[in-house]
Amino acid sequence: MKGLILAAGRGTRLRPLTHTRPKPVIRVAGRPIIHYALDNLKNVGVREIGIVVSPDTHTDVRAALNGVQDVTVTYILQEQPQGLAHAVSVARDWLRNDPFVLYLGDNLFERGIEAFVRAFEESRPAAVVALARVSDPRQFGVAEVRSGRIARLVEKPKEPPSNLAVAGVYVFGPEIHRVIEGLSPSARGEYEITDAIQGLIDDGHEVHGLPIEGWWKDTGRAEDLLDANRLLLANIEPRAVGTVENSRLVGRVVVEPGAVVRDSTLMGPVLIARDSVVENAFVGPFTAVGPGATVRGSEVEYSIVADRAVIEGVSTRLQECVIGVGAQVTSRRGLPRAHRLVLGDESRVEIG
Repeated sequence: MKGLILAAGRGTRLRPLTHTRPKPVIRVAGRPIIHYALDNLKNVGVREIGIVVSPDTHTDVRAALNGVQDVTVTYILQEQPQGLAHAVSVARDWLRNDPFVLYLGDNLFERGIEAFVRAFEESRPAAVVALARVSDPRQFGVAEVRSGRIARLVEKPKEPPSNLAVAGVYVFGPEIHRVIEGLSPSARGEYEITDAIQGLIDDGHEVHGLPIEGWWKDTGRAEDLLDANRLLLANIEPRAVGTVENSRLVGRVVVEPGAVVRDSTLMGPVLIARDSVVENAFVGPFTAVGPGATVRGSEVEYSIVADRAVIEGVSTRLQECVIGVGAQVTSRRGLPRAHRLVLGDESRVEIG
């Protein structure tokens, strides 16, 4: 069985974070999101993995996966973002007729994907689709399920037939390729994977829907990133390998090699990544500080501080923040007492 991870999307809902880098490479709990997908595929024995990238995401995704071991990675270029089914079609030559796991590269699953792969291998339907109960199914592909089989799929319906949303992992046999070849674009101009799965059903193939176990996160918004960060940090094993001087570490705290924590309090769960500096600061629960970042003379909690970001001399505690790569949050000293901001498109700032 092969794995196909989709990492070509533009992540428009996460702008400005995704203006300069694709969503799957954003760090959550210290690791790029796409690493969790790779781990889940490796855990079910998948060793051949294709990564669908776009001209815009190719370089960043390759950099995020540099040094990955135990798998063979093939990069597959999708020139234009024309939907999930289109992404499968551009990978057709690489997939051949092998069964494969289709994995959305920005999705996170608490308990991995073993149940879906096992269900496929046991009964060999044309597809197994992961399903999750959601409060507002109108934002997702929605399944109508009868006796464990999917009878109908609808993409983002105004009147959903159920509250079962199609989550970000699918297991397919080779039957899906013939259906995709005959697909027409949807009203939004994309080749929808939900339409392809419905085509399997219409052709009389078995499509099984399997509810996920544990939590599932589609990291489409900043709120989702923060919640995923919280959920993943809750299970970290404490270890302090970096330099810790005159500081208090409470609970689940990780200080990676090369990091320096000085004259500070870390209230776990907290992750301080390699080569970062935390000095005269408070870093509170559910915060991940990325590689090479600096938190000095400031307080931050329930936040993601990305690579090489700087938070320095801020008198108000920062909470529920996503600070992007290389971003700077500092305090202005002296007069005039004013805020000086340089913000990208679709940024959000709250000033008390």
